[in-house]
Amino acid sequence: MLLSLVIFLPLLGVIAIALLRGMGPSVVKGIAFVISLLTFVVSIGLYAGFDASIEDFQTDNELLYQKKAWITGLGISYHIGIDGISLWLILLTTFLTPVCILATWNSVEKGLSGFMMSLLALETGMLGVFCSLDLFLFFVFWESMLIPMYFLIGIWGGERRIYATIKFVLYTMAGSALMLVGILALYFQNGNSFDYTTLSGQFDHDSLLFLAFFIAFAIKVPLFPFHTWLPDAHVEAPTVGSVILAGVLLKMGTYGIIRFCLPLFPEAAKLHTPWIVTLAVIGIIYGALVAMVQPDLKKLVAYSSVSHLGFVVLGLFSQNHDAIQGSVLQMVNHGLSTGALFLLVGMIYERRHSRMIVDFGGLAKRMPIFAAIFLIVTLSSIGLPGLNGFVGEFMILLGSFVGGAFSKWYVVFATTGVILAAVYMLWMFQRVMFGKLDKTNEALPDLNSREIAVLVPILVFIVWIGVFPNTFLKPMETSVGKVVEKVQVVPNTPELGHVINHRDTKASLPIRNIENTKLIEEEAQTK
Repeated sequence: MLLSLVIFLPLLGVIAIALLRGMGPSVVKGIAFVISLLTFVVSIGLYAGFDASIEDFQTDNELLYQKKAWITGLGISYHIGIDGISLWLILLTTFLTPVCILATWNSVEKGLSGFMMSLLALETGMLGVFCSLDLFLFFVFWESMLIPMYFLIGIWGGERRIYATIKFVLYTMAGSALMLVGILALYFQNGNSFDYTTLSGQFDHDSLLFLAFFIAFAIKVPLFPFHTWLPDAHVEAPTVGSVILAGVLLKMGTYGIIRFCLPLFPEAAKLHTPWIVTLAVIGIIYGALVAMVQPDLKKLVAYSSVSHLGFVVLGLFSQNHDAIQGSVLQMVNHGLSTGALFLLVGMIYERRHSRMIVDFGGLAKRMPIFAAIFLIVTLSSIGLPGLNGFVGEFMILLGSFVGGAFSKWYVVFATTGVILAAVYMLWMFQRVMFGKLDKTNEALPDLNSREIAVLVPILVFIVWIGVFPNTFLKPMETSVGKVVEKVQVVPNTPELGHVINHRDTKASLPIRNIENTKLIEEEAQTK
């Protein structure tokens, strides 16, 4: 019941705004903020009631799991639940939404009611995706979030918003069509049932089914070469649209991979791993190189997302416990760091009405608070130890290198993306914050109290994850182990000869073949 409340509470806000929008903008903004903040508070209850020792969904907890018949004739049910993977993405969604509403407090004048209604409806769609355990319900939520995002970009976006919106919709619908075919195929092979928990993982034409789901999710990530819709969408979207897009919507793609592609089609995942990992590494390097030459701050951050999420895909297909766990954490990290970057770019745009790097310089002299926060977020984005970005990237690279299901050279090439990220992010920071202060920028005011209140909670989590990562890693450990088990990976062998049991250990090594497995077991027995 609590989980349903988290999902649909934002819709109550939509209804309330629709009924009371004639009472003025202050009431509309107040309703949206209070409802979104209440949703976040209630979602903390999910964390409080979550049992991290359960590797699957929390089926024994009625607050965190619910299954009710819906369309019985078609085998469709209202079936929702969470595990350690979806928990953090739900919390990320409910955290960023009130932050976005507070950030846009004074920046939306035209159609404020529609803007807030779209934002809250979008939150419900995203939460539904992360909670659905019925394939039909998952698809409904997946498609429903497209409508409010269409309005956010198409109505409140920039000059080329129509082009960006159409491109975003066409790409998403193409992927959705493939996923729908895959869902229907699973339905008929699963005894005319859409129940995710009853899927066996043994399907006819599993390679084709894997591709149907993977391409849909790869478009959403977006994985190179499906990324071309993203820069346009980011540049034309309003600031909070970019924050939600980068912070949560892109994670729906990586979440779909770990929820569907890996556990449902393990053999197909192994078969397609080489070319997928190749695309991930290309995306890491390509995204970094293109970001380096971008004159527009927003476009630079957009291409950095292509690079950063390439690391996430690399970790997911490593078939290694530590790397997959690092990928899940990196989804959250990227949502925080990149979301903060878009907020900062939006704040400077409101003052200067420009995002071109050449129009700035020396801002640290006039805006020291802005410069300090920008520096922390920049360092977190490039993975400085002690901040959130380091933990996820380190686990991905180390896990993939030590026990990945592919050549170590993939990891070596991917590591160049870390170096390139430091180059383009620090170079951008240097050009914006230091150097000669232009006369046009001399009158720019520093951050006000509302803007500081928007950014400080994100900074808290950036430091918290960097210093105390186990707080976030522990709840997802057994759930990741379940995925690893389904793709037939040994999750832990720090040394060849240790007893292998994923419930007792943490590092990982892929099972290459039966002979290797027997060799490991024999050496363990001799010791």
